[in-house]
Amino acid sequence: MTWNLKEILTITFTLFAVIDILGSIPLLISFKAKMGDINAAKATVISGALMLLFFFGGAEFLSILGVDIHSFAVGGSIVIFLLGLEMVLGLEFFKSEGDVHSGTIVPIAFPLIAGSGTLTTIMSLKANFDKTNILVGILINLIIVYVVLKLLPQLERLLGKSGLIAIRKFFGVILLAIAVKIFGSNIIAFGK
Repeated sequence: MTWNLKEILTITFTLFAVIDILGSIPLLISFKAKMGDINAAKATVISGALMLLFFFGGAEFLSILGVDIHSFAVGGSIVIFLLGLEMVLGLEFFKSEGDVHSGTIVPIAFPLIAGSGTLTTIMSLKANFDKTNILVGILINLIIVYVVLKLLPQLERLLGKSGLIAIRKFFGVILLAIAVKIFGSNIIAFGK
C-alpha cells in the first residue's frame, strides 16, 4: 500500500472531471423536476458499487475478451478525449437514452455518474497509478457526488447558468490533457 498525495489528487481530479457532476447539475435539475426528489444516498451507493465492481473485476473481464490493460488504457484515453471535446465544444458524441422515468438508478447512477467514461477512466488509471490511491480517489468523488446531489437547488442558484458552462469547459480542457497523457504513456505497450 503506497499512499501518495500527488497521485490521489491527480486521480481525484481526473475522476471529478470525467464524472463531471458539476457540469451535470443542469441535467440533474431537469431530472429532479420530472422525477421528483433524487435519492442522493441510493444514487451514490449504486454508482460506487459499479465503480468498485469494474475496478476489481474489470481486468478479468478484459482478459476474457483477450484485451490487456494497456490496450484498454489507449482505448479509454480516446473515450476520455472525446468526452473532453464534448465538454469544450458543446457537441454530443455520446447519446443517452433520455428515459427519466426509471428513476435514480437509470439514468442518474448509470450512465450519468458511473457511465462508460468513468468506468473506462478507472481502468485506464490502473495502468498508471497505485490501486490504493485510486480507491481513495473514488471514495472522495463519491462523497462529492453525494454532496452535489443533496445540494442541487442551492448549487443552481450559486453558480448560475454561465458559471455552469464555464466549469464544464474548464474541466473539458483538463480532460483533453489527461487523455493525451494516458495515451502517450500506454501507446508504447499497445499490442505487445
